[in-house]
Amino acid sequence: MRILVVEDDINLNRQLAEALKEAGYVVDTAFDGEEGHFLGDTEPYDAIILDIGLPEMDGITVLEKWRGAGRTVPVLILTARDRWSDKVAGIDAGADDYVAKPFHVEEVLARIRALIRRAAGHASSEIVCGPVRLDTKSSKATVDGKPLKLTSHEYRLLAYLMHHKGEVVSRTELVEHMYDQDFDRDSNTIEVFVGRLRKKMGVDLIETVRGLGYRIQAPTNAN
Repeated sequence: MRILVVEDDINLNRQLAEALKEAGYVVDTAFDGEEGHFLGDTEPYDAIILDIGLPEMDGITVLEKWRGAGRTVPVLILTARDRWSDKVAGIDAGADDYVAKPFHVEEVLARIRALIRRAAGHASSEIVCGPVRLDTKSSKATVDGKPLKLTSHEYRLLAYLMHHKGEVVSRTELVEHMYDQDFDRDSNTIEVFVGRLRKKMGVDLIETVRGLGYRIQAPTNAN
């Protein structure tokens, strides 16, 4: 899963980025509204954290431009605690949720997890596909209750496929959501990670759709 953090406070931006990375996300950062708007308009993110008070272009304007262009990515806005009008303006502009400063990073992480789950149609913090269970809160996966030891890239791949279970996901889409903008992307590595995942899981869960990509089929009784 790939997140964009748009926050002009360097220390807060870094704090959020580090916490998100530790939680298993790929993170891009921007420090003003113009840069944030450009990234959100040209890169595929699973969620965006957007400060309201930004230089160059304020957060409300950035959000309105995204929504006006048809960008449906979940957006969590950061507001000042005593500015209720910012919260109202943000929600009216198309924000999906907000957090007031100062805040605990754990709250931001929880809200981001919830936004990504809801965008993919999942209500619970656990996503189940047959014997495989993904806990988005702990960033861990199990097969028949036994923990899977996954690398960060393997986890990101499995998490993205499980969030989009039943859908065919192309190699290009996987690459775009597994690596940040500066990474030297090579879609051929996806085949390697899929092979490793299949071997570690020991179950026939990831289907190769020839010429299109990969799919995890959701059993009819799955969440």
